[in-house]
Amino acid sequence: MSVRALHRKLWRDLSALKGQVAAIAVVIAAGVMTLIIAVTSLDAIRYSQQDFYRDHLFADVFAGLKRAPEHLAGRIERIDGVDRVHARVVAPVRLEVAGFDDPVSGQLISIPDGRQPPVNSLHLREGRLPESGRADVVAISEPFAEAHGLRAGDGFEAVINGRLEHLTVSGVVLSPEFIYQLGPADLIPDHQRFGVLWMNRRALARAFDMDGAFNSVALTLQAGRSPQPVIAELDRLLDDYGGLGAHDRGEQVSHRILSQEIDQLRVMAVILPGIFLGVSAFLLSVLMGRIVRTQRQQIALLKAFGYGRGELVGHYAALTGLIVCVGVAVGVILGAWAADWVAALYMQYFRFPETRFELRPQIIVLGAAVSGGAALLGTWRAVSEAAGLAPAVAMRPPSPAVFRSGWMDRAGLRRWLDQPTRMILRNLGRHRLKASLSVLGIALSVALLLVGSYQFNAIDQLLDTQYGKVLRMDAIVHLNDATSERAAAELRHYPGVRHVEAFRSVPVRLVHGLHGYRTAIEGMDARPGLRGLIDRSGADQSLPAEGLVLTDYLAEHLAARPGDLIDVEIQVGHRRRVAVPLAGVVAEPLGVGAYMARPALNRLMREGPAVSGFWLSLDRQRESALYRELWDVPRVAGIGLISRSEEEIRAYIEDTALGMMSVMLLLAASIAFAVVYNSARIAFAERERELATLRVLGFHRSEVAWILIGEMVVLTLLAVPLGWLLGTGLAWMLTEAIEMDLFRIPFVITRQAYAFSAAGVLAAAVLSTVLIAPRLLRLDMVTALKSIE
Repeated sequence: MSVRALHRKLWRDLSALKGQVAAIAVVIAAGVMTLIIAVTSLDAIRYSQQDFYRDHLFADVFAGLKRAPEHLAGRIERIDGVDRVHARVVAPVRLEVAGFDDPVSGQLISIPDGRQPPVNSLHLREGRLPESGRADVVAISEPFAEAHGLRAGDGFEAVINGRLEHLTVSGVVLSPEFIYQLGPADLIPDHQRFGVLWMNRRALARAFDMDGAFNSVALTLQAGRSPQPVIAELDRLLDDYGGLGAHDRGEQVSHRILSQEIDQLRVMAVILPGIFLGVSAFLLSVLMGRIVRTQRQQIALLKAFGYGRGELVGHYAALTGLIVCVGVAVGVILGAWAADWVAALYMQYFRFPETRFELRPQIIVLGAAVSGGAALLGTWRAVSEAAGLAPAVAMRPPSPAVFRSGWMDRAGLRRWLDQPTRMILRNLGRHRLKASLSVLGIALSVALLLVGSYQFNAIDQLLDTQYGKVLRMDAIVHLNDATSERAAAELRHYPGVRHVEAFRSVPVRLVHGLHGYRTAIEGMDARPGLRGLIDRSGADQSLPAEGLVLTDYLAEHLAARPGDLIDVEIQVGHRRRVAVPLAGVVAEPLGVGAYMARPALNRLMREGPAVSGFWLSLDRQRESALYRELWDVPRVAGIGLISRSEEEIRAYIEDTALGMMSVMLLLAASIAFAVVYNSARIAFAERERELATLRVLGFHRSEVAWILIGEMVVLTLLAVPLGWLLGTGLAWMLTEAIEMDLFRIPFVITRQAYAFSAAGVLAAAVLSTVLIAPRLLRLDMVTALKSIE
């Protein structure tokens, strides 16, 4: 019977506290949802990568070269530790797709005639592989096919080694080598302007005069074998054939960017849930403790009727457990839905045959354990405190505080403040711990809003810097081979060209100590007008006449400082290793780069004034005519459009990083409201008798309401500066944790972000006031003043 009575009380409490229960459940759901989103999105991408790599034999080692005879592949296969070898032909191609006027470039890769390659096998989405003996059919990458609406059986034009050919699509495929399909000079995939095509080996070799030869090799290793000895032996074998330096997966573009994205998600899966669950746990402990303390007299009454401490703790533990279960259930359902949505955003850029979406039970258990443990801790403390008192003592309201002159009286402020306001300040001064915990709880809500919102302004600054101060050109023209700088004079006569600047690009591997990085050195004018070099403050920098300049991110990766010698392994021409001093560091938020004065780079390459391409400033009205003319020039390998690049990088960051942060911002706003609303409801429950007494003593309804509302306003205003401080620290930690090659979000918190976080909490306070106002207006003085006998 006694158990059933406690059960009835449990359901009555849930009904009476339904608003607070819902608010606390929101806090729990937000913490659990953050954990589910971060971990499940990470698992979806990581497991999909592992499955694709395993099932389609992704290569462990890659190497490019000028030209080697086919029989060399047999010697490569005999290298100790090598499992499979695919010697192939790789070549650039220019494409013309009906209905699309912009320049399109691509990469042709050979496969055994009519068969799957032994390494990096293709996953057929539609159609079939090119039929053996056919020279006019290709398989194309799915992103490129989708961008242009191409399907098996469709056709398009291609300029292959200077000859215009009509190609037919035999199939649409995905490759583990191009999960992140990136053009040679791109930062972000542009599937409309770059595609990958697979052609029969004989046809491709014949088109580029590579019969009986290959210029690229990919190989897998035997289980457990280290790639480094294999790379060293492979470099030795390819050295006489124009080898460009073998490398492992870590320097393969698609794998490197995907791995960095996974690393970034892994960091976010620790930091963001840690922040949200930590804040939720603290708030739950405080809120549940305060709710139980408002039932102090009920606890004493139950104890007087013979209920033991264990039964009381069990009863309130059940109350807490039900609230936690509701919050966890909502968090899991919404978290799984949101994680699927976030993972789908990433799949627009990282292409897998299928996505393995798995909600791990241990993640649900972890979220429930953290939330439930924190809530039960607050409940247990409050119940134990009340149950430890004698029933007669506990049933009485707490003894009034000892009144004495405080700081407000000594400072002479009482003459400037009305009586309700003085009561607000005195109450806060007499309950400093309770007030401090309330301020800290609201401050953490401000911090979460700041963390969720600061990146939106930071992204705008990132893009404004990159495309306003660094990339000032309108277009980039890439050449097939290095040519004389005199070509710049010819280019100035093309329609719509206002200004031309030449650059020389040389693929290299930079080594400093134990650190290395594969990139390209760009040689340019000492003070280029179309390609800015800036420091951290955004001021323009000039290139020194000698020496190497690196972006700050790359310099940090190499652990190099100005004055250090950087070993430059040149990957083309006269391949050699040269020590070049690091002359300076520049700041760029997108990508990584290495720069030299063009004459110095030409001397390093032992060549004349050669260039690899041009930066153009254009008359936008004549762009189309210019592209058509340039596309007819055989030595033009590709044309990059800066405006298009900005659109792509903005879309990528908004879809990935900001997509995740948008969800976090929504959750932060939910927590902010839940905390402020619960604080107001608990404060009302704690002071209901006091407020009723003031009404009996003649205080007006508005004055009584101001005592409660004003206290909430004071607490909120005190919490905002502390929240800004905490949020700034959390934002800095997050910024440092998610740096990657592709982009670095600057640590910039604007006044708008601070204002937004403060406005969010103030809005939550206003909404809480609106919701609690009817209770203040309906305050029953007789009921509130009744004592429990």
